[in-house]
Amino acid sequence: MKTDIQIAQEAKLKPIVDIAAEIGIAEDELELYGKYKAKVDLSVWRRLQDKPDGKLILLTAINPTAAGEGKTTTTVGLGQALARMGKKTVMALREPSLGPSFGVKGGAAGGGYAQVVPMADINLHFTGDLHAITTAHNLLAAVLDNHLQQGNELNIDPRRIVWRRAMDMNERALRNIVIGMGGHTNGVPRQDGFDITVASEVMAILCLASDLMDLKERLSRMIVAYTYDRKPVTVADLEVQGAMTLLLKDAIKPNLVQTLENGPAFVHGGPFANIAHGTNTLIATKLGLKLSDYFLTEAGFGADLGAEKYFDIVSRYGNLKPDLTVIVATARALKLHGGADKKELNNEDLGALERGFANLAKHIENVAKFKVPAVVAINRFPTDTPAELQLIADKCKEMGVAFALSDVFAKGGEGGRELAETVLKVLEEQPSHFEPIYSLDQSIKQKIEIIAKEIYGADGVEYTSEANKSIRNYTRLGLDKLPICMAKTQYSLSDNPSLLGRPTGFTITVREVRASVGAGFLVAITGEIMTMPGLPKRPAAQDIDIDADGKVTGLF
Repeated sequence: MKTDIQIAQEAKLKPIVDIAAEIGIAEDELELYGKYKAKVDLSVWRRLQDKPDGKLILLTAINPTAAGEGKTTTTVGLGQALARMGKKTVMALREPSLGPSFGVKGGAAGGGYAQVVPMADINLHFTGDLHAITTAHNLLAAVLDNHLQQGNELNIDPRRIVWRRAMDMNERALRNIVIGMGGHTNGVPRQDGFDITVASEVMAILCLASDLMDLKERLSRMIVAYTYDRKPVTVADLEVQGAMTLLLKDAIKPNLVQTLENGPAFVHGGPFANIAHGTNTLIATKLGLKLSDYFLTEAGFGADLGAEKYFDIVSRYGNLKPDLTVIVATARALKLHGGADKKELNNEDLGALERGFANLAKHIENVAKFKVPAVVAINRFPTDTPAELQLIADKCKEMGVAFALSDVFAKGGEGGRELAETVLKVLEEQPSHFEPIYSLDQSIKQKIEIIAKEIYGADGVEYTSEANKSIRNYTRLGLDKLPICMAKTQYSLSDNPSLLGRPTGFTITVREVRASVGAGFLVAITGEIMTMPGLPKRPAAQDIDIDADGKVTGLF
């Protein structure tokens, strides 16, 4: 089979003005970035805000493994399949980060014959949103350090600055640095560091803001440091929220592209799913719901992270009511969760598959706790045997959950027909009664423990002294009514990445709690969460090239 980039380069794209017209967006409501990419003016939302919403379909997955699950591929393929069946469908995906694109993870435009295009543009600079977020983030950092240099009127304690710098690249050497060296004129010496842009609170805010003024208000609330007497210092105190919003005035507008089968797709925003909430912007979602009968979006990593946060954080702020959840899995990944050797995944192993199904079963149970119907989508691989697929089908039937095979990677929308038919059937027969799993009135610890016990299956939660201190402080500051964003490894239901399948008899350790006041949640950090990834021994960047005619190679 051809590579993703080869398939994308051979695609017959329609002008983006034609794609927009098909869903009711006029050309003068677009800001064109060439022929095949455009930003949609926010006036479209104002024009459509009283229109009924389409059905909201969330795609999530089992805990990710090295075998791959194909959640984005399934999202795109399902959208293509629904469109082939005559259903007015729009989807929204996250924007890829340059760090993973040039590192090891790859891009985020789908794969095979289920991609959004122009793929190379989307995975590289695209419309400049991540650069704008990086610049706004670092403007704040520069103003903060300049404030220290110019007399520190706010009495900021340099040891209690919590705002780091950002860049959209994997660079482990910048995780911990010292700045302000070289004498008095070069700033106040202090320890600092860099996070990758998608881990910035500015990214999380952009994705949860309802409009430009809400964006500015949220930016103003961000806590960047504490004074010597431990009072929080905000962006509003530094008076820089207006300038930051100005840098983001175009980034807040949704980006419109198309699928390989010329269906409309928004690609907008891209927060980490373990340190933040891991889904596209609320603006793109709410606009897509007005423009479609069926709106598809995805939440990062497994349902224990992305889906839980979508239900408990994103849906609250967006007043969303998800109608259906599609849980993506592969037989190969389930075998890994069941203890199979990575080198033996092409061989039939019903024992490992049955053991690994426990991971999928837990995610099915978790989605049911939010009272949202589910469909299990098995992203089919050529090496899957009939007996393996039958075992998964039988197990799903035992649990009373709908099940469908998906072959969209190899066959595009046609390969998603069975999944699309199943999705439509469940939407018709099983109404959603969605509700979050905890109340905002509960205490910080109560919310954390509900997530840990109900979603992860933990026996309990332990807190470090630092975490306890932070919880007391945030309660004193009146921040205890915010939702909780758990920062946890994506590879396991527990906080130990080596515990695959459905672990039992474990506790979750919260080692730190941070306040993302602008985004509107508290981050409870468990385990070692990396906010600045490093590059592998051979980065993907070494295999990426471009020729004299502008043809890109090696990009997946």
